[in-house]
Amino acid sequence: MELTESTVEGLLQKVSSLKREIQKVIVGQDIVLEEILVALLAGGHCLLEGVPGLAKTLMVRTLAQALHLPFRRIQFTPDLMPTDIIGTEILEDDASTGKRVFTFTRGPIFANILLADEINRTPPKTQSALLEAMQEFEVTYAGKTYQLDRPFFILATQNPIEQAGTYPLPEAQLDRFLLYVKIGYPTEQEELQILANTTGTRKTTVNAIVNGAEIRQLQSLVREVTINDDLTAYAGKLIRATRPDTTDISYVKEWVRWGAGPRAGQALILTAKARALLHSRYAVTMDDIQTMAYPVLRHRVLMNFKAEADNISSDKVTEELIKVIGRPKTL
Repeated sequence: MELTESTVEGLLQKVSSLKREIQKVIVGQDIVLEEILVALLAGGHCLLEGVPGLAKTLMVRTLAQALHLPFRRIQFTPDLMPTDIIGTEILEDDASTGKRVFTFTRGPIFANILLADEINRTPPKTQSALLEAMQEFEVTYAGKTYQLDRPFFILATQNPIEQAGTYPLPEAQLDRFLLYVKIGYPTEQEELQILANTTGTRKTTVNAIVNGAEIRQLQSLVREVTINDDLTAYAGKLIRATRPDTTDISYVKEWVRWGAGPRAGQALILTAKARALLHSRYAVTMDDIQTMAYPVLRHRVLMNFKAEADNISSDKVTEELIKVIGRPKTL
């Protein structure tokens, strides 16, 4: 169904209201919040990384409260099993036949918003239980396939400093996350506001602003945002430049072990469109592409041992590539 202009304007106003509602609880972190909303509008999943105490879980819970959607949280631990995520079959009595039959009991993954808290604390076998759901939006168990309700949005958190008892996410799973968002410390003023807001008797109510049907409409609208051919070519050139086997850029060959694949290009263009819509624009700009390049490439450009020894991150590679790859002449 084609959306009318008034419907589109109403949806964009709701997105603005959604952001303000979350900001009732979350002080600062504007860039992080924008990137999470971009992932939601683009129909992808988000990996949040930050040290303990930076309100990662609170941010996800607040987003869930502001969305009129079922929300579930899974605390990932070393003993978590795949069936704890997707569900299992149990033996029950069938009242109509009197026989005992196996019935599938759905796990917490059957929700619209799923918080995978401390995802890197569980072994790869259990982490892989999310792969099919993240890509195909379905779950297969005992030969049967169960569709997940849409929208389906996974927000996973991990701690970058505590390595004991953690398991690095496999590259295949990392690539399933549309964005890799890093959360930093608040500014001095923001921290003072946090202290004032959270150590008294003040209670904040978060209202549900957007429902599932409206999220799906927004996700469809994102794909209608226009991007000109020159910007598409620029995005493709940026992605290809991350590959050490085919690029002529010396520091990519020196630092990068593995570059980004075509899925990164798709993610870059789609998130640039979502960011444009988030800013009430219906066309992608160069700023959208360059801003979203960091969270898109952060987990898709794998650094080699030399880069790690020299403390060179994938963000540094992205920064240098943006400097080197010039703007198209028509822009």
